Amino acid sequence: MTMTIQEKLQQVEQVIQNGPYKDTWASLSRYEIPEWYRDAKFGIFIHWGVYSVPAFSSEWYPRNMYQQGSEEYRHHLETYGPLDQFGYKDFIPMFKAEHFNAEQWAELFEQSGARYVMPVAEHHDGFQMYDSGLSRWNAKNMGPCRDIIGELKQAVEKRNMTFAVSYHRAEHCWFFNGGLELDSDVQNPDYQDFYGRQQSEVTMDKTHDIHSAPPATEHCEEWLARICELVDRYQPKIVWFDWWIHNVGFKPYLKKFAAYYYNHAAEWGAGVAINYKYNAFAYGTAVFDVERGQLENIRPDLWQTDTAIAKNSWGFTENNDFKKPVDIVCDLVDIVSKNGCLLLNVGPKADGTITREETQILLEIGRWLKVNGEAIYGTRYWQIYGEGPTRIAEGAFTDVNRNSFTSEDIRFTYKNSVLYAFVMKFPKDHLVKIRSYRQKDTTNAGTGDFDIRSISVLGYDDVPVTFERTAEALNIQLNGDIQTDYPICLKIVID
Repeated sequence: MTMTIQEKLQQVEQVIQNGPYKDTWASLSRYEIPEWYRDAKFGIFIHWGVYSVPAFSSEWYPRNMYQQGSEEYRHHLETYGPLDQFGYKDFIPMFKAEHFNAEQWAELFEQSGARYVMPVAEHHDGFQMYDSGLSRWNAKNMGPCRDIIGELKQAVEKRNMTFAVSYHRAEHCWFFNGGLELDSDVQNPDYQDFYGRQQSEVTMDKTHDIHSAPPATEHCEEWLARICELVDRYQPKIVWFDWWIHNVGFKPYLKKFAAYYYNHAAEWGAGVAINYKYNAFAYGTAVFDVERGQLENIRPDLWQTDTAIAKNSWGFTENNDFKKPVDIVCDLVDIVSKNGCLLLNVGPKADGTITREETQILLEIGRWLKVNGEAIYGTRYWQIYGEGPTRIAEGAFTDVNRNSFTSEDIRFTYKNSVLYAFVMKFPKDHLVKIRSYRQKDTTNAGTGDFDIRSISVLGYDDVPVTFERTAEALNIQLNGDIQTDYPICLKIVID
């Protein structure tokens, strides 16, 4: 059903008025993180859209191609010609997704061990990857002429994974504003319903000043109407927002959306979540997310890292630099030990295929999780996240500046009277020392208070294990052949 922006906003107000959640932080603070999310631990993010056609630099090509002097600007002029003759909109017919197969994607994600899947429903470029009644600029109507989000939802949920979406439209009001400074199609009124009314005074300020120039009311209202339509049509169990919604101008609209979404979830009988960065939402009203970074210690409320397999880009480019699967697994372990989830991004090609490199990395992660998944899924954090000399720098954009883990680095998870101890690098002498579980004394009460019934190594049933608790450590000798670059997990059953 087609609806105007104002009609949709009226519907939003009615849902807020009639539902249990109101658009106040006090009301939204009654929100509870669903148990399925606490148990899931690992999800797949998918950055795929029109920006995969130029496949140059990053998914920010749409903005930077209008920035005079940028590498993308020079590349665009040399490859496609002047911006008033070939603008970003002209990539849309080239975005055909001719080899996209939602079933094949979902099968790969299932094999990776992911428990939830989150495609980008709309990136900063404003092109909707779903069937919309509020804009003609969508994948059902143009480009692939397919409801990408709808197809993925069906394939993902058929495999009992949870379906989620990300929504990046907040940044759209300034994303193309470089096109106001030169001859470009951004200024053509025939395409204003795509490019929007670009605000030249609003910038991509990443200093995270919430009081920087706010978005126009018109933009905020359209943002709210479109995200509520997305929720209505696809009922995602997570909605993820990028950073710029922290701007103070968005605060009233964030509260309205959360109330609308949580009220609908109550009707669905489903647990849902909103992901946010920095200080966009009041504490306890949504799930905190760290982009390309982690936390130094345990956060009592569930949190999430979103990061990409590629170091340099979220979307596909011809020169992506990929991480090693063992490093991603180590990140997953560290994140889960601190009460977090890992949302790992892939960037498919414009034709709808996932790169060989990313496919192999996902399969490697899946093989590790088949052996060690019981120590990841459904676990909770222990009294401490771990021990050892290696510390993780806290904050965003630290994912490629890491020290290597050592054989002294241990990470813990806990479930059903079992302490899982991940040895982040296997020791050459096969001797693991866990100082946090040394003999009980007055200084370590609370960590080593229980007797040990047994210790085994997940995936290595044929490796005999002997152990002894001393005043220094729980010493665990693994008397067998273990050769791996990945973390191994000790299953410590306690009485």
